[in-house]
Order: sequence, then structure tokens, then C-alpha cells
Amino acid sequence: MISAWLAALRREEKWATATVSERLPAIRRASVVLCLLAILVICASAQKNPATVQAQKRRIVIAASVLLDGRGHVLRDTRIVVEGSKIVALDPNSSPVDYDLRGFTVLPGWIDSHVHITWSFGENGKNAGADETTQFAAYQAASNAWLTLIAGFTTVQSVGSPTDVPLRDAIAKGALPGVRILTAVEPLQGRGEKTGTPDEIRAFVRKQKEAGADLIKIFASASIRQGGGMTLSQDQLNAACDEANKQGLRTLVHAYKDAVRAATLAGCTEIEHGTMATDDDLKLMAERGTYLDPQAGLVIENYLANKERFLGTPGYTEEGFAAMERVLSIDHDLVRHAVKIPGLKVVFGTDALAGAHGRNAEEFIDRVRDAGVDPMSAMVSANSLAAEAMRLGERIGSMAPGYEADIIALDGDPLKDITAVRRVTFVMKGGIVYKNLARGAIPTYAGIQP
Repeated sequence: MISAWLAALRREEKWATATVSERLPAIRRASVVLCLLAILVICASAQKNPATVQAQKRRIVIAASVLLDGRGHVLRDTRIVVEGSKIVALDPNSSPVDYDLRGFTVLPGWIDSHVHITWSFGENGKNAGADETTQFAAYQAASNAWLTLIAGFTTVQSVGSPTDVPLRDAIAKGALPGVRILTAVEPLQGRGEKTGTPDEIRAFVRKQKEAGADLIKIFASASIRQGGGMTLSQDQLNAACDEANKQGLRTLVHAYKDAVRAATLAGCTEIEHGTMATDDDLKLMAERGTYLDPQAGLVIENYLANKERFLGTPGYTEEGFAAMERVLSIDHDLVRHAVKIPGLKVVFGTDALAGAHGRNAEEFIDRVRDAGVDPMSAMVSANSLAAEAMRLGERIGSMAPGYEADIIALDGDPLKDITAVRRVTFVMKGGIVYKNLARGAIPTYAGIQP
């Protein structure tokens, strides 16, 4: 039934031009595929990882010799007490110990502020984008969410595709194991005057909220592969970000060059990428309290590594790849400058898409190794600071009583060796343990999670 529906949908070529409200019934029906996956995935994960347990009200005690609290502090020789989905105490005298993580580095689950969780390669091995509604795409999306979780990321912001919605909801209901997802549903694509009047843009923002958006994603620039020029006027940006604020939603703006300043002046919440922003632009962001989510390498490195899988699909040309190669060092310089601007809040985001899910932590290595970011600052950018930017600073991103029990452990110390982020041995999300490996189970040279 689902296959017949999808085939008809593709034959009639309605999906690409459908509005959000027109797409939602199809998305809800596609969610059936995710529901069918639930039993298989959960049973398989339970068989392969006997440490997986359901969150209960019973008390769980985790021993840690080195604990990063997510706010820039190191605690030693303590124990984390978990009840249900919450941390209830940090008490060195609590016993008995259920999980002994002494000898590892323990910290809050990481937060990735920018992913495309449903973006995958198709059955032919080529880039299929984020909006595919085939059964194969549903399997891939569920796999992406699982790989991201066991890589140590307990929350991501997926920006955005309507197909994020059923995956987000299935995970939130416990029907599928995976990373916690916030989604922008359908992004506002800047197309100059064709984007619409300010009033039409305001209506678009309201429509996203009705569709279940957690935030609004805005493309104020063309892709860097097309030069990165502005695609929205100042008035259009003002309308989008003002209406989002009125609706209680945050705004994430894909912006390069002049669009960085324009989005900052419009009162938008966060700038994505920021390539070719000037120091004056960055200082203005700091003054206005605008968050910056730059990428120091993973997204472009992933494109280059998978060039043949992207090349020839919509938006990807030889010229575009040449532009990305030129931009890589510019992105390093941007991050290097940004972290030196007093008061500028630089959060962690990868722009993970097909080929990068589960390898999100490579961005930490790029930031520390190639852009000179302090390792502790890199950790905080993916913990308390990212949570603050999501307006979830009192719920996730810190190791303290009352916070979600999102807890990971690394075989190694990322403050001394940033490659330790590749060796995630323990993952708990909301009080449920999804991964628990012995020391040395992940090779020190590993570049990807097993």
C-alpha cells in the first residue's frame, strides 16, 4: 500500500511542488514505515547491546573519576545519581555503583546545532537529499538517528525537511531509538522578490509553527557553491525573524558575506556558516547576542570524500566543488577569528548530511586542530552553550541535578587529545543506556564509530 502510494506520488510529480500542508498527509503516511521499523530496530539493538535498559524510576549510580560538567569545569571522583530520565544528584558517596566509568572522561551528551538527519544516499548510491519518502529513505533516516546517538550526540537540530517530523515524533514517543530531534520542518528559501512580500513571509513562518516546527530555518544566501550572494532583502529578513519571535520560535539563518550583518540587524537568533563575515560583523553579533554556528571542516571534507556520490545531482557541479575546496581554509580562519571576539557565542554544529551522520565528532577535531579552538571551549560549545542557544539551557547540556540524564563517556581525555571524541564508550539518553563498551573496544586510530 505504501509502495503504491509512493509510486503514484512520484509519477504525478506532486511532491517537489507541494506546500507544507499538502505534504503533511503524505508525511504522516510515510511515518507508518518508521513505526514498522520500531520493533525490528529496538529488538535488534537490545540483542546486540545487552546493556540497553529502559528508563525506570529505579535509582542508577554512575561512578566517574573525571567529569566535565558541560559548563567548563572538571569534577573529580564523584558519582552521578539518576532516577528515571533525570540526574538527581552528584554525590561521591552514593552506592551501589551500577556503571563504573572510572578511567574514562564523562560528560553531558553532545548537542549538534545543525544537521540534516533525513539526508542520505539513495539506493543507487548517489545523493538523494532530505525529502525522499521511499521505504529505503525511511530506513536510512532511522539509521542516521541511531548512528548519531551512539556517536555521543543526544540532541540535534535538523534544519530542515518535512520528513524530519515523523522521525522526531517516533523517537520522542519511544517507538524508535535515536537522537533527540528539533526540526525546522520546511525552510524559508530565499529567492529574492519571488520569496514573497514581508506579509507573505510572515504567513509562511506561522504555517511552519502550525506544521510543528521547533524553529525556523532561513536561507538568506545562495550556496557557497554558487557564490554565496544574498537572496533575501533586509525587509524580508526583518519580517521573517520578527514574526518568528512573535510566535515564540528561534531563527537559524544560512548566511554568508553581507547576509551575516543583515540577519544580525534583523534580530535573528543564530547565524549558520558565516563564511566571509568580517570582524566588524562578528563584533556586531557579539553586541546583539546573536549566536554563531560556523563549520570548521567536516561538511566540506565529507563533500570532497564523497564527491562522486554528489556530483551530477541537483546543485552539485565541478565548479561548485572547486569553490568548496577554496573555502575550506577560509572557514578555518573564520572560526579562528570568531573565538577571539569578546562575547561572541560560538556554538557547535556540523551541517551533517549524507555520509557524515555518526561522524559528527570529527568537527571537534577540525576546530581544535585546524582552527586553534581551546578543547574545553569546544566541549562547552556542544553542551551548555548549544543548549542555551536552543532555549533548553535549564534542561540539557549540563551535568547537574534536574537535568536530563544525557551522559556519555570517552576512552581518553579530549582536553589533552581531541581525538578521544572518536572513542565514545558509553551513551545514556534520558536515563536509558544505549551503549556500554569496555576500555580499548574502539581502536585509538578510529575515525568513525563502530
